[in-house]
Amino acid sequence: MVQKVKSMKIDDITQASLLYDFYGQLLSKRQSQVMELYHEENLSLSEIASEFNISRQGVHDALKNAEKALSEYERKLGLVEKFRKSSDAVSKIDRIIDSTIDVLLYENTENTVKAVEDLRKVKDIIDKLEE
Repeated sequence: MVQKVKSMKIDDITQASLLYDFYGQLLSKRQSQVMELYHEENLSLSEIASEFNISRQGVHDALKNAEKALSEYERKLGLVEKFRKSSDAVSKIDRIIDSTIDVLLYENTENTVKAVEDLRKVKDIIDKLEE
């Protein structure tokens, strides 16, 4: 049970950070600062409250409002989901190319050598996308 709670917390933090990466520029300056300090700098609510000279509850509210806004942007625009689908597709294509190269290398004819070269060029393009 403890492991499940920990992984849910990590997943929530990861999701909030990803949403912030995509939509952070759409938040107010204060919301953006609170999100950055909490999720990226790992400051506590109390530490952030001290930084802004506001209450811990004020920080909590700003954080929750920012996270709610980010979730709403994702619900409307879906950029994170599209990014995940694209990344998954690129990974699948990369694996297919790897296995195709392995098969073609066994044949070792002039046409298969050319096909392997072409597939390696495609793989290089994919690898650069993943950097």
